[in-house]
Amino acid sequence: MSRIGKSPIVIPAGVTVEVNEGVVTVKGKKGQLTQEFSDVTVKVEGDQISVERSSDYKDQRAKHGLYRALINNMIVGVSEGFTKELELVGVGYRASNQGQKLDLALGYSHNIVLEIAPEVSLETISEKGKNPIVKLTSFDKQLLGQVAAKIRSFRKPEPYKGKGVKFVGEVLRRKAGKSA
Repeated sequence: MSRIGKSPIVIPAGVTVEVNEGVVTVKGKKGQLTQEFSDVTVKVEGDQISVERSSDYKDQRAKHGLYRALINNMIVGVSEGFTKELELVGVGYRASNQGQKLDLALGYSHNIVLEIAPEVSLETISEKGKNPIVKLTSFDKQLLGQVAAKIRSFRKPEPYKGKGVKFVGEVLRRKAGKSA
């Protein structure tokens, strides 16, 4: 048995879960998410969800823990939500937003303007003497990670000075420079 897959998911108050023909729908105060599933059985019993598989084939074992984790992320997302923070490290690197448009100055000859999905709320924090921070919040963990990865891809942190867009708390592997 999958260690992750066999543990049940507790449904918090204010969250409803429906299972219909291979689709799980989770509704909560933050929003609604759906996920298709195959090769496993999802059962809702009271305030708990269990994910079971019918056999021990390799693809079913792999999907057992996967679908359990996806459903758990959906439940946490619609009840609490997820947050990711990105830090812009570098001289002259700036971030600002007007509604859902993120304007980044990352040392290129032009500013990068990115339209953020409406499901993701955007906030930019710029304090004097500190690196600018882009704060992303959403109920959809997959979409949030995709948006954060897209922003980070514009200028990945380099290993010598650490300049670039990095996640807050991310530990970078640093290299020593030239030695004369």
